[in-house]
Amino acid sequence: MHRWRAFRAIVWREALRFIHQRERFVAALVRPLVWLLVFAAGFRAALGLSIIPPYQTYITYETYIVPGLCGMILLFNGMQSALSLVYDREMGSMRLLLTAPVARWFLLFSKLCGATFISVLQVYAFLAVAWAFGITLPGWGYVTVLPALVLGGLMLGALGLALSSLIRQLENFAGVMNFVIFPMFFLSSALYPLWKMAESSRLLHDICALNPFTHVVELIRFALYLRLEPLALVVVIAATAAFLGAALWGYDPARGMIRRKG
Repeated sequence: MHRWRAFRAIVWREALRFIHQRERFVAALVRPLVWLLVFAAGFRAALGLSIIPPYQTYITYETYIVPGLCGMILLFNGMQSALSLVYDREMGSMRLLLTAPVARWFLLFSKLCGATFISVLQVYAFLAVAWAFGITLPGWGYVTVLPALVLGGLMLGALGLALSSLIRQLENFAGVMNFVIFPMFFLSSALYPLWKMAESSRLLHDICALNPFTHVVELIRFALYLRLEPLALVVVIAATAAFLGAALWGYDPARGMIRRKG
């Protein structure tokens, strides 16, 4: 009962924070929509696409990048949630939360679930806007993509948790976010297929293939077309476990950064 109350309170707090920060919702939609409506128009002629799984016919470039832009929303929101953790720690509310009579791992997991819930809502809002602009996807894909979005949100949120345990000051986090977000996003299959990357550089192709964010994007891409990509599923689950383990270690007062901060 204590755990359920704590879980509900933390998730509700995340929801209230999101509701009161309307500009956060707008910003979460503006970023992918700029890529979808502006950059895609310019790249459409420059980037040719072949028929690759899960597609069974030629598609427009706008259709191709939709899964990557869904991943972008999850990535940015995971980092935004981590930023709020750093802020809470500076303000003292994080210390109060971690002293609650509930296991520390459960509190962090509840925070992660709350952030993932908000991320998934933002993705569905983006998919609705994309549909309004003529980007159509399989009808059942909007349902089957939900588990992929949850897994991707958990992985990227866990990464944000791990990073937040290493950052002592709020002003340092913005630089770390840029150092993580942009390489993960651009060195992935979000904007161009891996075979296209291999044509220019085998090294960059290998880096993209090893990038966990690539597998989040591919998991979403296949799920939107009612298919499962086993390798992506395994990588995302393994990366989630690794990032969450790092976050739990970082927030352990006996070993992590919380203890060293004093």
